[in-house]
Amino acid sequence: MDAMQVTETLSEGLKHEFKISVPASDLDAKAGAKFVDLKDKVRINGFRPGKVPVAHLKKVYGRSVMAETIDQTIRDTNTQLFSERGFRLATEPKITMPSEQAEVEELLSGKTDLTYTVAIEVVPSIALADFKTFQVEKPVADVTDADVDEAIKRIADTNRGYAAKADGAKAGSGDRVTINFKGTINGEVFEGGTGEGIQVVIGSNTFIPGFEEQLTGIGAGETRTLKVSFPKNYMNDKLAGQPAEFETTATSIEAPQDIAIDDEFAKTLGLESLDKLKEAARERLVAEFAGATRQRVKRALLDRLDEAHRFEAPPSLVDEEFNLMWNSVKAEMDSAGKTFADEDTTEDAAKEEYRKIADRRVRLGLVLSEIGEKNKITVTDDEVGRAVIERARQMPGREKEVWDYYRSNAQALAQLRAPIYEDKVVDFILELANVTEKKVSREDLYKDDEAEKTAA
Repeated sequence: MDAMQVTETLSEGLKHEFKISVPASDLDAKAGAKFVDLKDKVRINGFRPGKVPVAHLKKVYGRSVMAETIDQTIRDTNTQLFSERGFRLATEPKITMPSEQAEVEELLSGKTDLTYTVAIEVVPSIALADFKTFQVEKPVADVTDADVDEAIKRIADTNRGYAAKADGAKAGSGDRVTINFKGTINGEVFEGGTGEGIQVVIGSNTFIPGFEEQLTGIGAGETRTLKVSFPKNYMNDKLAGQPAEFETTATSIEAPQDIAIDDEFAKTLGLESLDKLKEAARERLVAEFAGATRQRVKRALLDRLDEAHRFEAPPSLVDEEFNLMWNSVKAEMDSAGKTFADEDTTEDAAKEEYRKIADRRVRLGLVLSEIGEKNKITVTDDEVGRAVIERARQMPGREKEVWDYYRSNAQALAQLRAPIYEDKVVDFILELANVTEKKVSREDLYKDDEAEKTAA
């Protein structure tokens, strides 16, 4: 490596450390070239352009030029070292320079060699599996007439009207009760505990447990004291787990009205007939089922990739992924007022589980990246542009704001590009793998799967 000396001081798995020394004569030669270049650019009073003596330039700019030279030399020597050894870095190299003031002064004045250490963590060499040997099951569910009818019924329920019940009638399950209430804890009114004209559908489970049930049998104009307890995981920490009383007055009782699912109902939704509504509902369900199938296939493929590529992931990348996940988990638990005991686990056990997930995610990320790189898979600007447009459509009235945000934020754009790249790599593998369809029920298609928690 020219005149520089390189000594490897650490080689443990993916971690390496080197001590590098560059002769002062090399630094002086590089700095000299910079002074020659500076001579033609700098303007100093008393000297004609291009006629400033190098000795004077060294006196004025010596330290800054040498600092720039040292910085450039470190970058160049590191690049040469990593290239010659075939290293792909997992993280930025950590440089350790002389810290004693006397050493720094000697270095900046060009009187001593540049000696520093560089610690790195590398990406392991990944031997990719033969994807043609992969067996992947593709669960497919047909949209049935019953599925369509159920979907339309849900639409009808959300559009159902209510009518006042007869005088003296009491509220029952499914009825809508309009109430005024004032909540207290230990006799004190609390923030957010009062409301007027609030509509509650008994049995909808939209209020805290026990609240709606105690409205059963209430009549218009009647006042009751409802005794409830806020859930331990209630979003407001000050209220979580607290017993409360709500002085509640019903101002009206309404019963749900029957709704005819017919052409007239379809027209209220902007469609010309019930048949057209059924077509629209079926198309939406077909798209939803296809999305669920895609998620299941992708999850199965990632599991197969995980099994086929067992290697040591760069510890720093695993630590970074784990910390992101753990901070999110802790924030969610704190917000919900939950403890690890509530989840039937301990903090240490949870950490161990999430570290395994972090390790899997890092390895899968490296594998997908390796596959994409070796097979020249790329994401085009048009594909990213379409993703931005789709994101903008999700925020009506703020389209320009969304567009400007992504145009001026490279990191956000990279986050948008990443899932597109991942999906293209997944599609590439699926083209090679042996994918077999399996007919399943809607319930099986949507069943909860533990693997979902660990999908990359």
